[in-house]
Amino acid sequence: MIRHFNLSVPGGIHLACRAAGVGRVRVLLLHGFPEAAFVWDDVMQRVEPRAACVAPNLRGFVGSSAPSDVAAYRAKHVVGDIVAAIEALGSPLDLLVAHDWGGALAWNLAAQRPDLLRRLLIINSPHPATFLRELLHNPQQQTASAYMNFLCRPDAESLLAEDDFRRLWPFLQSADWLTSQVREQYRQSWANDGRGLTGGLNYYRASPLRPPTGADDPVHQVKLPDEAVTSRVPTTVLWGERDKALLPELLDGLERWVPHLQIQRVPDASHWIVHEQPGRVAELIVSLLD
Repeated sequence: MIRHFNLSVPGGIHLACRAAGVGRVRVLLLHGFPEAAFVWDDVMQRVEPRAACVAPNLRGFVGSSAPSDVAAYRAKHVVGDIVAAIEALGSPLDLLVAHDWGGALAWNLAAQRPDLLRRLLIINSPHPATFLRELLHNPQQQTASAYMNFLCRPDAESLLAEDDFRRLWPFLQSADWLTSQVREQYRQSWANDGRGLTGGLNYYRASPLRPPTGADDPVHQVKLPDEAVTSRVPTTVLWGERDKALLPELLDGLERWVPHLQIQRVPDASHWIVHEQPGRVAELIVSLLD
């Protein structure tokens, strides 16, 4: 059964959390865009006999605090929310599971505060060093990530909300898992209690990591020293290879920055593997806990 609670973190921020399971083994699950914590419900209920699972809605998403300033969505602030959440739940965390934008935060956290977690599971979320490399030098990844520049437009919220979120549904590469019930969960998350999509879009606006459109784009100025992005936390990467936005080349050379690394490629899964194969995700989580 899914439980709900609010978790307060520094800066007057609260995170609306979903939870399942009890016990001393702790798992934290982080979602991405355009999603919310509800996407972990199936996985958490499969894992709950083995661990206490918590999935927070990140700042800006439904039920959680949503600062108006774009700068409030820079990595240092949102990673700070996750640090505080782990400390409140009891560190070190046994396993951090993260997808998409949640993965971007998890990569940062693992490099900066490896003392807070024992293991990391990344699901279709690129390491910042390989993402920067591919955004600068791989035309195919530049094309695949072009949507990021659209999401930074000042009118992106209104355009995405038009006609029952007509432009958002294709992002999900919809298949059998996108039932009427799941669609309604997405609608409620995107409506965000009347606040709309601004919080989620501010993650893109606050980050320089997006495809360059000119020589003066901020991404050209980004420098990521190895020592700043290397994680020595034992890490498993689960990657759906049918991901249209994040190409397999993002995994090339990853061991340079993640020396304790295992990669599991899933040829028949897409970016939305959490929906497509929740049983596989849950089994992997349990195996990592064991």
